[in-house]
Amino acid sequence: MKETVFLKYHKEFGAKLVPFAGYNMPVEYTGVTNEHLAVRNGVGVFDVSHMGEIWVKGPKAFNFVQKVTTNNVAALAPGLAQYSCFPNGKGGIVDDLIVYHFEDEKYLLVVNASNIEKDWDWLNEQNTDGAELENASDKTAQLAIQGPLAIKVLQKLTDIDLSQIKFYTFVVGKIADVENVIISATGYTGSGGFELYMYNSDAGKIWDAIFEAGKEEDIKPIGLAARDTLRLEMGYCLYGNDIDDTTSPIEAGLGWITKFVDGNNFIDRDILAKQKEEPIVRRLKAFELIDRGIPRKGYEIVDAEGNYLGIVTSGTMSPSLKKGIGMGYIKAGHLKLDTEIFIKIRNKKVKAKIIKLPFYKG
Repeated sequence: MKETVFLKYHKEFGAKLVPFAGYNMPVEYTGVTNEHLAVRNGVGVFDVSHMGEIWVKGPKAFNFVQKVTTNNVAALAPGLAQYSCFPNGKGGIVDDLIVYHFEDEKYLLVVNASNIEKDWDWLNEQNTDGAELENASDKTAQLAIQGPLAIKVLQKLTDIDLSQIKFYTFVVGKIADVENVIISATGYTGSGGFELYMYNSDAGKIWDAIFEAGKEEDIKPIGLAARDTLRLEMGYCLYGNDIDDTTSPIEAGLGWITKFVDGNNFIDRDILAKQKEEPIVRRLKAFELIDRGIPRKGYEIVDAEGNYLGIVTSGTMSPSLKKGIGMGYIKAGHLKLDTEIFIKIRNKKVKAKIIKLPFYKG
């Protein structure tokens, strides 16, 4: 079992620790709802050091990243980031990721913890032209400081004007007297904030400084369980639940990161372009329960007569909305907004309806 550099702090805060993606990670500290609402209304800190960081450098870097990701890297100026995915050569998804453009011939790919080894092998397999690849995951720590008060807390620790770091942009600078910290705004919670990437050797100093600076704002550590409820309220996909090697970005509603522009000849372009033009077979849709209940991954979605329509991929009781919410792949013909569907919970049909994302409007 791997450990992040912040494990001692999780223990000090009384975290419940669980195995996750090969790491010993905090699932919760004081309770999911409490932590969730702390981020929605104040500020919370997530240890996301288990995520993977892969550098792509050299004269072949741009062409390589353009080939292995579906979004259009040519539109990415230095200082910008974009959400994207790795197509798997069969119309499915190896992983979803964030691409950071640092400078000409230098990109950072941030990938999911559970897929680091898989992604690394896939990228090396595709690297036929000699881009320089470096897996920096084991020496990189990452904290996500999220919530409406995140900027107030972090601004105490830096001379950088954090208000200028807009959504999906980043800078490299000094935080808490530590140089070369990557400060980005690509949050997974929908409540604003920043992600800090640092060397493991600097991580403890930065953690201490953040919690000291956040005392007045009642800053809290947040576990994986609240991270999941926060992302689901925004309708953000989770790899292994809502997307995987058997789902395409088109049917997952990720057509917006699948750019069929001139010069963007990514893996699976022809397969996905054809799929985009063909009739829809199924689509990932969001739903909210009308009747009481909690939808869970793997529950069947049916119509009023009990006919199978699809499967729940993510579901929870929303701490913000106080109702059951979820996403799932649903057959064509049942995809329009407000369509009545039913979730089978312990063999009982629980009424729900299809809605537009996000669940949480802020």
